[in-house]
Amino acid sequence: MSNSKNKECYFCANNMEVDYKDVRTLKKFVNFFMKVLPGSRTGVCAWHQRKLSKAVKRARVMSLLSATHK
Repeated sequence: MSNSKNKECYFCANNMEVDYKDVRTLKKFVNFFMKVLPGSRTGVCAWHQRKLSKAVKRARVMSLLSATHK
């Protein structure tokens, strides 16, 4: 029986690596205010969650991803 709380990691399931240049994928894991969503909400494993937060921060510095929603 599958539990809806146990989500499979997006990156593990698709055999992908987190990349700061892949803005389309990064936008799936930030909310309207461009804050990184927690792993409990997105279902990303802890290892990829750490890489994801670094990638979002790096994309903000490179101006690939906005720092705010405006």
